[in-house]
Amino acid sequence: MPKPRSNTGDKNLIAERLIELRRKHHLSQRDLASKLQLLGLDMDKNVITRIETKKRYVTDIELQALAKIFKVSYDYLIDGKTDETDNVK
Repeated sequence: MPKPRSNTGDKNLIAERLIELRRKHHLSQRDLASKLQLLGLDMDKNVITRIETKKRYVTDIELQALAKIFKVSYDYLIDGKTDETDNVK
């Protein structure tokens, strides 16, 4: 059974918002990877690149870590419809 993709063939829905948030917080891909590693995720700059170019799926655990780092909701990361929140733990 093939893995799910968007109508355009993309493997994730968060690429644009991840780029936006990373730039807003003045983080390089390497800086973001380091923050994710500190949370226990085995990610490097190349993984961030693949996510941002929609060539890699994002797990729920990774989504949770990204929401925590950027202090945004899951809804914001996935849909971009809600505002950033300060209460994500």
